[in-house]
Amino acid sequence: MYLFRTVTTVPEYRITAARPRNGNHAAAGPEKPRKFRIMLTAKQKRRENIAEYILYLWQLEDMLRALELSPEKIYSTLVEPHTELDQEQKQALFFWYMDMVNLLKTEGKEKTGHLDHTLHLIADLNDLHLHLLKAPAGHEQGYDKVYAALAPELPKLKSAIAGESDMAAEGISDMEACFRALYSVMLCRLKGTAAKDDGPGAEKKAEAAERYVKDVLEVVSPVVARLAAIHKAAERGELDLYKDMA
Repeated sequence: MYLFRTVTTVPEYRITAARPRNGNHAAAGPEKPRKFRIMLTAKQKRRENIAEYILYLWQLEDMLRALELSPEKIYSTLVEPHTELDQEQKQALFFWYMDMVNLLKTEGKEKTGHLDHTLHLIADLNDLHLHLLKAPAGHEQGYDKVYAALAPELPKLKSAIAGESDMAAEGISDMEACFRALYSVMLCRLKGTAAKDDGPGAEKKAEAAERYVKDVLEVVSPVVARLAAIHKAAERGELDLYKDMA
């Protein structure tokens, strides 16, 4: 039976401008800066699109590692440039990043690997994926149709992922393969852009990278996007996953 797991979430960071206590609009005159609202997008992405949320956290993990998990580098690179924030707000943002750093250290993932929180969510999505392949809801939501294009490519995808890591292909779930492929596409695009300035052979490498990106996006992206939409509807109680099941 498919169930949403209850897991510890990553810390949320939110800053909102204070509302005027008297509720009055500003007096006529030069327009004042609009009230800002800065919200680290983690919670919003989790609520609106679980797939984007997972990939966002993976990006954040690598960004913090690139800064060597250094408080000084994190502050100067990710916090100090926010000139629209006052000192208290900058401190709140800095603490949010450091909470993420502490999670990476606690789980022994300072150098590589993904937070357990994201892996639990992918396991949830894989459970949902397997359920939809059997349930009438999967057909009604068009999931079986988009998955049909991906199914024959999954063994090759898992083998490719296993070949570039210490993972065994048979131990990689369908959805973990999809997310690792999508994230590799994000990295591949960055490397492909950089490779254009690397001299002889760089252009061919960039072209090969773009072909890989296109191939992955054509078969993987529609499946993950559809699954994320179904997950959102089910989590909000807008979709009965067990409708018409015996």
